[in-house]
Amino acid sequence: MSTPSPGDVLSGKFRIERVLGEGGMGVVLAAHHLHLGRTVAIKLLQPEALKHQEIVARFANEARSASRIQSEHVARVLDVGTLDTGEPYMVMEYLEGSDLSKHVKRNGPLAIEDAVEYLLQACEALAEAHVAGIVHRDLKPANLYLTRRADGSACVKVLDFGISKAALVGASPDAQHMTQTQSVLGTPGYMAPEQLRSSKHVDPRTDIWALGVILQELLTGKLAFQGSTVPEVYAAILGEPPAPLRTLRPDAPPALEAVILRCLEKDAARRFASVGELAAALVPFAPQRARLSAERIGRITGVAVPPTGATLAPRSGISVAPPAPGPSVQQGGVAPTIAGTGYATGPTLGPAHSGYGVQGPTPPGYGPQGATPPGYHAQPPQQGYGPQGPTPPGYHAQPQQGYGPQGPTPPGYHAQPQQPYGTAYGVQPMAPADPNKGKMHPSTIALIAVLGLIMVTFGGCMTCVCIAGADADEQSNQKSGQAR
Repeated sequence: MSTPSPGDVLSGKFRIERVLGEGGMGVVLAAHHLHLGRTVAIKLLQPEALKHQEIVARFANEARSASRIQSEHVARVLDVGTLDTGEPYMVMEYLEGSDLSKHVKRNGPLAIEDAVEYLLQACEALAEAHVAGIVHRDLKPANLYLTRRADGSACVKVLDFGISKAALVGASPDAQHMTQTQSVLGTPGYMAPEQLRSSKHVDPRTDIWALGVILQELLTGKLAFQGSTVPEVYAAILGEPPAPLRTLRPDAPPALEAVILRCLEKDAARRFASVGELAAALVPFAPQRARLSAERIGRITGVAVPPTGATLAPRSGISVAPPAPGPSVQQGGVAPTIAGTGYATGPTLGPAHSGYGVQGPTPPGYGPQGATPPGYHAQPPQQGYGPQGPTPPGYHAQPQQGYGPQGPTPPGYHAQPQQPYGTAYGVQPMAPADPNKGKMHPSTIALIAVLGLIMVTFGGCMTCVCIAGADADEQSNQKSGQAR
């Protein structure tokens, strides 16, 4: 099937609008979802790739793998399926913005903090991918898409997770030959030495090499390994040191250059073992907001992020320190001389890496496993607190007096008379009790006595009147009886 044209409807619900991008293995189209009323991106394989069944099968497998990655820094896969013609397709979220390759070409090299922040966001996506067993194998600025969140903040999305490179492992000789040829010709400057020798032996450290190349390009606008022909580029990757970062970017801290150099070690065993280690080494050069990405990466990979302001050596013998403010370059980290040291035959930078995090012992000076970094805690070590150690010198040097009923009040406590209750809360103090409260005034007592006397006298008079009336009635009754 040829590439669909604008106006064509795929699978009965995707109306093609335009071509967004096209490569050796696939093509990406903008389409309108007729049922949902939204714009989506549809990825299809090129006709040449469709001739190899293993590549077709791995296209579907990679689509499902990408859908399992929940990071916001991976383009979301919305659907996968097969067209009526039998060709697989993958539906992804539609992104507005620009890839970092076009961004650098249009605007020039990035600020150090911006470049490191973008790389950390890409590492966040790769951390989940590597844990899921997915190695990208084709990382480059063109596959890092810069878009914006709803609040306007920058968000990098990693594209093309192993569409072509995933087909290499276990594929037929014809499929391997086709994929190697097209991928090498497409992005030779980002491939690690082991990937040039044999694509079967790639692992997450292959992606770390590409991240080092990408970071140097974002900072300088140039590749770390260059040549006028593809074979010259291969020769530079396999046998020459990378172009010195600070030659093209003098304001870059030497310690940041050391981080990039470790990513670009010819021997994969000498690189960072995981994106977690790389993220921990990049944190000192990132803006504070990017620390959240590094912490998420650390939780995924099991590598602790150093505390704010701490230094972490990218390799034994090389110190990494935060960049000093302003245009001056911090002198705390000394970069070794790299001019003239061939990576194939000459000495490499520093002794072998001793391993970080869960992959190896804790780096010297970091955490309880190593000595305190020089200059840190210059004062004598602090004595233990509480039941675990003696009380620090000078703290409660005098014996503590008892409180409450168990002992006398400590000296100086309530030395001033206690304020009436409530004065501390802005209310009037309670008035003192009146000693005469509850006692009757003498005039009140006299009035009560007079009233009592009146009541007694009046009550006696009423009794006499009642008795006299009763006697008069009795005499009257006696006279009436005698008359009868």
